[in-house]
Amino acid sequence: MTSAKILPVVLMLSTLLLTGCGGNTNVTNTGTTMGQELQDLEEARKEGLINEEEYNRARKSILDRYQ
Repeated sequence: MTSAKILPVVLMLSTLLLTGCGGNTNVTNTGTTMGQELQDLEEARKEGLINEEEYNRARKSILDRYQ
């Protein structure tokens, strides 16, 4: 994954972790799809940028936003 792809993932995860996984925050659509967000998240997990707990928390947050 290039640094251009890693930075948005890191920023998203940082925001999710700092705000309690998106609780009552407003989310601005950046034009990405749920599938792309999940793929980027999986790639970050595979590359060791996030651990399993962070991955599961962020994945749940993504899925909750699209329901």
